[in-house]
Amino acid sequence: MIRIEHAVKTFSGKTGEVHALRDVSLHVEKGDIYGIVGFSGAGKSTLLRLVNRLETPDGGSVTVEGRDLATLSRREMQAWRRKIGMVFQQFNLLESKTVRHNIAIPMRMAGVPKEQINRRIDEVLRFVELEDKRDAYVSQLSGGQKQRVGIARALATSPDILLCDEATSALDPQTTDAILALLKRVNREMGITILLITHQMQVIQRICTKVAVMEAGRVIEKGSVLEVFGRPKSEITRRFVRTVISDRIPSSFLDVIAAEQRPFRVEMLKFIGDAVQEPVIAALCRREGLEVNIVGATMQELQDSVMSIFILQLIGDEAHLHAAEEIIDRTGALRERMEESVWKAS
Repeated sequence: MIRIEHAVKTFSGKTGEVHALRDVSLHVEKGDIYGIVGFSGAGKSTLLRLVNRLETPDGGSVTVEGRDLATLSRREMQAWRRKIGMVFQQFNLLESKTVRHNIAIPMRMAGVPKEQINRRIDEVLRFVELEDKRDAYVSQLSGGQKQRVGIARALATSPDILLCDEATSALDPQTTDAILALLKRVNREMGITILLITHQMQVIQRICTKVAVMEAGRVIEKGSVLEVFGRPKSEITRRFVRTVISDRIPSSFLDVIAAEQRPFRVEMLKFIGDAVQEPVIAALCRREGLEVNIVGATMQELQDSVMSIFILQLIGDEAHLHAAEEIIDRTGALRERMEESVWKAS
């Protein structure tokens, strides 16, 4: 659906050159909800703007539905953009105009007949559950309602792709949940592929199927949400994951661990999907010569699946500790031995 290959983009300014993108490659398949996460300045917005050709790469290529965007004329690109809807952080609506007027804008620009415009407005307003706001002025709406109008406008031309630029960053948590649920419906019921950028890992957790993590113009990690949340490889990815899933030992408990005189290990176990049903901890507790202390636990829903995390202190001699690790590994759980420096430093 979307293929970005070795994209490079540099901007020149008063302070010198800014390398916004450095050899970025990204493949978005049809039906994906693909999230790009990173801090400000990571290159997320520039990457998004390559897809609707608001920016052109200095190097590399951008292909959408098999068409290399660099080969399209201006007129062809104008027609092509109707296949790509855009949802903005600050809504980008005309406050002094009605909801109906705002949704009609892209269709009027495309020369759609008036009768067809009115029919489509009713369809998209019904989908975003704002039929009663058809003739209300945008200035009268709440933030969540404005974003629903923004989504309705993006859907008006029946796009194949929806680009979301920090679409929930200006909203409160409850409204954010409602907008994310709406975007998920857009993907499932309309079959629209979604590419979104965000600095909120909660957004990735709630609706995305795949994720790419960006830093300083590079994609440093990518894969399915389950893969990236389950086995984050880079430190910045681990920092993002920790904003929604805690994998740290509470500081108040470090002294308790450090005081243990017998041999022990601290293991972090991640159970994903069917592995959640495995009675691993019960099996460990039944082992003679082994004590099990649950230091921390959490459960999260990811990509229509469930991931449970347990941090265990396993106490026993080396043979029993090794046997315990073998039991865990046979279940398919992801196991990571936590560094001794964490509690020894306390």
